[in-house]
Amino acid sequence: MEQELTVAFEKDGVYLHTSAKRHPDQDSLIPGVIRIIEKGSDTLLQWTPIEESSDAAQITYTKKDPVGCQTEEEIFDPGYEPDWAVISTVGTRARTQEETNVASGPKSPVPRGQWAFSLSLSELKSIRKSKPGLGWSYLIFITKDGISIQALHFHRGGTKALLKALCKYVILATSPKDSRLYLVYTHDSYALSHSFDELQLFDDSSSNLVSRFLQDPYAATFGGFSKVTNFFRGALHHEDGVIQHSHGDPAAANVEDETGFEVITCQARLGERPSVQREAPVSEQEWEQHLDPDGRVRDPVALRRRIFAGGLNMSSRKEAWKCLLGYYSWDNTSEENKAQVRRKTDEYFRMKLQWKSVSEEQEQRNSLLRGYRSLIERDVSRTDRNNKFYEGSENPGLVLLNDVLMTYCMYNFDLGYVQGMSDLLSPILYVTQNEVDAFWCFCGFMELVHRNFEESQESMKRQLSQLNLLLRVLDPPLCDFLDSKESGTFCFCFRWILIWFKREFAFSEILQLWEVLWTGLPCPNFHLLVACGILDAERQALMNSGFGFNEILKHINELTMKMSVEDILCRAEAIYRQLAATPDLPRNVQELLGLSEGKSPTPSTDTASSPQPLSPSQAQEMELTDSVSPSQPDSSIEILPTEEASTSQSLSP
Repeated sequence: MEQELTVAFEKDGVYLHTSAKRHPDQDSLIPGVIRIIEKGSDTLLQWTPIEESSDAAQITYTKKDPVGCQTEEEIFDPGYEPDWAVISTVGTRARTQEETNVASGPKSPVPRGQWAFSLSLSELKSIRKSKPGLGWSYLIFITKDGISIQALHFHRGGTKALLKALCKYVILATSPKDSRLYLVYTHDSYALSHSFDELQLFDDSSSNLVSRFLQDPYAATFGGFSKVTNFFRGALHHEDGVIQHSHGDPAAANVEDETGFEVITCQARLGERPSVQREAPVSEQEWEQHLDPDGRVRDPVALRRRIFAGGLNMSSRKEAWKCLLGYYSWDNTSEENKAQVRRKTDEYFRMKLQWKSVSEEQEQRNSLLRGYRSLIERDVSRTDRNNKFYEGSENPGLVLLNDVLMTYCMYNFDLGYVQGMSDLLSPILYVTQNEVDAFWCFCGFMELVHRNFEESQESMKRQLSQLNLLLRVLDPPLCDFLDSKESGTFCFCFRWILIWFKREFAFSEILQLWEVLWTGLPCPNFHLLVACGILDAERQALMNSGFGFNEILKHINELTMKMSVEDILCRAEAIYRQLAATPDLPRNVQELLGLSEGKSPTPSTDTASSPQPLSPSQAQEMELTDSVSPSQPDSSIEILPTEEASTSQSLSP
């Protein structure tokens, strides 16, 4: 049965200009009608000509030629307005003799397929509008396949009315790079794309990013962060409906359907959340007081506690960060540290020489190295450029960023360079002011977070699951609200975890946040409690606003640079103390936070100081503990390994 067609919008006086002349004659204009047509569940944009000019050229659609390497802006801007209609993706073909004979005869209605076009709005990628005030307004429609439909000129006006009508079916977002270009999104995909596109972690050379996103928003979004990933297909998109749990309980389904797990329910009764105050930062003088005459740290545990409680001031960071990131050992003397620097300097420059000595001819045959170099150059050119240390085109800091990242590719062949790493290196280089020191400190940081950048994205998936687990214990109503808005997967927190809140706080505050996290106190995975602290601070704004999926993503994205790191750290520590004082805390939450298994932690005024500090490798191991799926329906659900699964888990990294 043929689907019923409904005309939702119609506008006549919409002309196709077939001549590239500045002032085309009447025969070069083809009048037509543009319509928006509802056809069942699909919506079509359709233009139908009314008559044909005798000498009008035939126009065919061709896909964009990749050899030309033209950007979208180059393709659409001919340099003069407004009557040039045939852009580079639209070519002409010679007429057949039959067509010439028809054209030379009396004018008659044009066969529908000769000039008309009809396309689904789901296939529309973008719309380019003309410059204002220059003759007739025109619109150019571009599809996901790179096909650009010839410009349609609105001789009687109506472009605004058409765009307004389209907004009923799609979202038109003005391109941040070109005010004349509207990017077309479905309502489901807009907020997610907008949130992550602002990261600028995507490859700018990927001109088909919007196309890839609209075709597969999940893979495209997270592929931009870390090569290629199917994270969202598994974590957000249950393609097979309800995934069955290994014990046949669909209500307790795990995202990955991991076998060997059983469901145990346990209601955690949280006590009152304590108040926490931050201390003054560790000064250079205080740092010196923690060193013995040989330069060895007297009490590393106490010093870490101080750093956790107050952070460091700028003058003490240069040396302290080397210890926090494992470049210096806490129990090394000054002389041993100097010897370490000499060894590590030699090692660094040997690795740097490896890529520096590659000739252009060799690099032409090494696509991997060539790709890393290109990606690093693009990322470096846009990393923290508003910081005086990196501003200007000839800034030596940019050269150091580039060289350290290229050398890291030699150091870690398996991982190489992934977009976002420049964000992690920038503050380290800013603090150390030294290429070699920055490299080895960066390597220490990457020991903690390198799994965030792996192609499989298993670590990111796991950490979002762990965040869900923590918040479900802390605030079940908030979790239920997010679930009801299809936001229970915490996709809006992806950026936070990937680069450790680098884009969420001011540059100076990130220095403080990171050094606190590097202490490993008061527990492993404290960065997840920081995320809980942010969500806790925004609880009322989220739940009392009537936000939907799109609005939640937008709201979280707009928190950037509007939060106080002191406030969030206080909240995160208070949350830890509240959980640590909960006697019936689920076992998997205890494991996640490094609390003793089988014991009921008691309240303490110095709970944050009780766990022993962890090395970067130990903290990373704790970070990778198994946890529940982000889709648990009950705030009290706890996933525990069965006896059979426990043996295999103990052998996992």
